[in-house]
Amino acid sequence: MADEEAVMEESISPAQSPLVSVTFQRNVRRKEKFLEAEPKALGITEIGLSLYTIICLGVLRGKGLSNPHSDIPIFIASLLIIIAGNVALAAQNLHLPTLRACLGMQILACCASIVNIICTLVKMGEGSHQCWYLHSVKYQDVCHQVEYIYFHFYGGGVLVQATLLAISVSLMAYCCKVVNCCGPAPKMPVIMVQTPQQPESSSVNDQTSTQDS
Repeated sequence: MADEEAVMEESISPAQSPLVSVTFQRNVRRKEKFLEAEPKALGITEIGLSLYTIICLGVLRGKGLSNPHSDIPIFIASLLIIIAGNVALAAQNLHLPTLRACLGMQILACCASIVNIICTLVKMGEGSHQCWYLHSVKYQDVCHQVEYIYFHFYGGGVLVQATLLAISVSLMAYCCKVVNCCGPAPKMPVIMVQTPQQPESSSVNDQTSTQDS
């Protein structure tokens, strides 16, 4: 009887241990998703386009062709975007506080790009009615040509700011995936398959065969 109980215990114990177990673990390489956004390229683009905006603004201001009241917000917003680009470059080390700082700066960069778009549209409308004050047809033709160039120049400025807005939104989205500011960190399912131990099963079969005999 003792031998039969031992055989039954050995035959039940493998069945009690599951062959397949599913556990949920945090993804250790979750931070590397930020690198999929190409932060180096996008950060350099943010810096370059913002410097282009500041240089063009300075040239127009130096020639007296720009309104200082609308220049100051564009200048400040462009500086914020440059800082955001530098933080995006620094966030390549995947340090969590730096990624959080990158998220905050990209939110500010989005707001700055929207401000720049509005100010650029305002500046575009400032020079659209100046040719009405000229009485000579010859000067009106020249003025309309200058106005045409002026309009397209600021139209390109709006396109630049829209590009900066898209870059900031992209970096902000990838930062949100890594920082998990909107919820807890997602867990990755891990499936573990356990193979039954063959020596124990063979010994159990040997014992049962001896008892039958």
